[in-house]
This record gives sequence, structure tokens and C-alpha cells, in this order.
Amino acid sequence: MSVAKEVKKDIFKSNSLDKSETNTGSVESQVALFTHRINEITQHLAVNKKDNSSRLGLLKLVGKRRRLLDYLAKKDIVRYRALIASLKIRK
Repeated sequence: MSVAKEVKKDIFKSNSLDKSETNTGSVESQVALFTHRINEITQHLAVNKKDNSSRLGLLKLVGKRRRLLDYLAKKDIVRYRALIASLKIRK
């Protein structure tokens, strides 16, 4: 499942470090995009319970997001706490 360009721009603009829609490489932007995709796949799996390939993709995305969050927590704990508060995700 892909994310539309307009949605990506909104995600990057609202969550990037410098509030720019072109800053797609910041940790905050990447985690926000992963969170959006995780929420979409979770809704898909609520309807399609036997879709194991999507379930595997979901687990991979959660792992990627976890690694990025661990990196951010090591580098800058203040940014990490602000990010998990703004995205409403739990540790």
C-alpha cells in the first residue's frame, strides 16, 4: 500500500525537524511516515485477518520504526520524547 504524494508532503511538513516538506530524511519524518503506514496496514489487517504477507510487512515496518526510535533516543532524548508524544506512540 502506497501513500499519496499529498499525504506524504503533509506528513513531512508537520513532523520534520525544520518544518519543511522537502526534508524527507530526518528521523522524525521517517518515523512519522512509518507510523502512518503502520496504522493503514493495521486497519487493513482488522478486515483481512488471513493476509499473512501484509502481516509480515507490518512486522518489518514496526522493526524499522523501533530501530529509528532507538537511534533517536541515544542521540537526543528531548527530540525522542517530543516525537513519541506528538505521534501518540508508546515505548
